[in-house]
Amino acid sequence: MIIIESHIIPPDVPKARFLDYSVGIIKSLNSRTSIKKAIKRGALLLDDKEASGGEWLKPGQKITLIDREDKPPKPYDLRLDIIYEDDDLAVIRKPAGISVSGNKYRTIQNALLANLKTSDKPDALRWPRPVHRLDYGTSGLLLVAKTRPAIAALGEQFEKRLVKKRYAAIVVGRIDDEGIITKKVNEKEAVTKFHRLRTVPSVYTDWLSLVELFPETGRTHQIRIHMAGTGHPVLGDDKYGMEFKLLKHKGLFLAAVGLDFQHPATGKALALRLDIPYKFYKRLETEQKRWEKFN
Repeated sequence: MIIIESHIIPPDVPKARFLDYSVGIIKSLNSRTSIKKAIKRGALLLDDKEASGGEWLKPGQKITLIDREDKPPKPYDLRLDIIYEDDDLAVIRKPAGISVSGNKYRTIQNALLANLKTSDKPDALRWPRPVHRLDYGTSGLLLVAKTRPAIAALGEQFEKRLVKKRYAAIVVGRIDDEGIITKKVNEKEAVTKFHRLRTVPSVYTDWLSLVELFPETGRTHQIRIHMAGTGHPVLGDDKYGMEFKLLKHKGLFLAAVGLDFQHPATGKALALRLDIPYKFYKRLETEQKRWEKFN
């Protein structure tokens, strides 16, 4: 166990609950949500013990933020495309068909060790950590923190919706030119804007559309749920688009191609971009030719 930060409650503090008091006091966690998650996973302790966020505090008690990831990732030999890197963070191109993290050996988290340079900063993390998630089948830009301040600051930017994300996808059907979807995901607010780039006829689904997607919130599977909810699921989605024919061994046609955020150390605005994957254009071309052949 490694102690990241600790705080002793002074005698003159007004009565407060553990969760409420910790917000703003624990500098490594810059949002209420991050504090809540740390309490839930047992990383934020009260008098060296796990406690609920609703527990009332007393003067003299100690609040400690610890690092519970005692075992380092197991190095996985996978060459990653590094889009940007410095001592504070990195942005890599995540391949489709691999998880960001989890109990599996074949993860991006395990592959980062052999691909990124070690940070020389005194507050460096013991190993680099992804700041957000991309689905197993989704490719594209993934943000990774190398220091404790970076992971806290970037997490706060995600929390405050300051990170702007752009995705590209092929969806089933002829979708509107543009629009905004506000359907809740798991009973939470969720907003996705979209813009159609191209549509081609398809023998199997009548039409396929290439779209740009701009999620303003970050709910799990948000884009896939929103697209399926409009009747235009992402091509290759085996969870939300099952009523449509899947393309065997072609995967999910969803990619994170844009990421805008503020550098946590310098404050500089960073805008990173990837080209829409070649396989997206190839699929549209193939569908167009097949339709012309049979019509």
